[in-house]
Amino acid sequence: MSGGLVALLDDVAAIAKLAAASVDDIGAAAGRAGAKAVGVVVDDTAVTPRYVTGFTPDRELPIIWRIARGSLRNKVVFILPAALLLSQFLPGAITPILMLGGAYLCYEGAEKVYEALGGGHQGHGDEAPAAASGQAREEQMVAGAIRTDFILSAEIMAISLAEVADQTLWLRAATLLVVAFVITALVYGVVGLIVKMDDFGLRLAQGESGAGRSFGRGLVRGMPKVLAALAVVGTAAMLWVGGHIILAGLEKFGLEAPLHVIHDLAVGMGRTMPFAGGVVTWLVETLGSGLFGLLVGAVIVAALHLRPGARAHAH
Repeated sequence: MSGGLVALLDDVAAIAKLAAASVDDIGAAAGRAGAKAVGVVVDDTAVTPRYVTGFTPDRELPIIWRIARGSLRNKVVFILPAALLLSQFLPGAITPILMLGGAYLCYEGAEKVYEALGGGHQGHGDEAPAAASGQAREEQMVAGAIRTDFILSAEIMAISLAEVADQTLWLRAATLLVVAFVITALVYGVVGLIVKMDDFGLRLAQGESGAGRSFGRGLVRGMPKVLAALAVVGTAAMLWVGGHIILAGLEKFGLEAPLHVIHDLAVGMGRTMPFAGGVVTWLVETLGSGLFGLLVGAVIVAALHLRPGARAHAH
């Protein structure tokens, strides 16, 4: 009897160790996947605050919460099952789809650069008409934000899937599920903080403490600059991530030269600065991927703006 109990306890301990190892594997895989998706995450964070612009402060957080729920639904209900089916039955399609997503990121980044230089028009048509009032305008803005999020969420999940494509089905599913929840909470938690920061600054500015009032006024004045800087970082991150995705995809299809040229240049530059070689190598590789992404995006932007009827449509 005691021998059977010991054997049972041994089995339970083995199962517990296996479960713990599996949790560690999921956490590590989700961490790698999330790190690779950082460019899209930053852009998602930079894009969302514009959807609550013009609403009263009491509606800002409820709107962000609605968008966050829609984002999670996009990832879990629609994108995750499609990604798992794709990886299980048509794994060879992951790289081309990922490259298409990378091209879209390059286009988005290059389009923002084009707009910043005075070309095109700001925005992508998701803003509600100014004449729309109250609930109707809110519904339009939330729907537009969720549509935009679907594209960004699909890219996040595709990048994450590529990191665990060689794992078992259940590990892929668990990793994507963790990524979906963690990324959504991170993005919209940060968005909520950003959106309410100026309200917090305004309260401090109206307080009794001199130091608090100064800090509050600084927050109110500084938040537009923070949002502008975040938009720049998001654009750069899209170009970097999109460019690297395409370079890595080209390497898988046998066109290795572009990625190897950037890598060799980065390593060479790093060797010239032994005390900061790793940082220099990373910066040069990142800059190379970003410039390549800008080139790809510029070609797409030019093709779209030069197509017949594009100029007439813009006006």
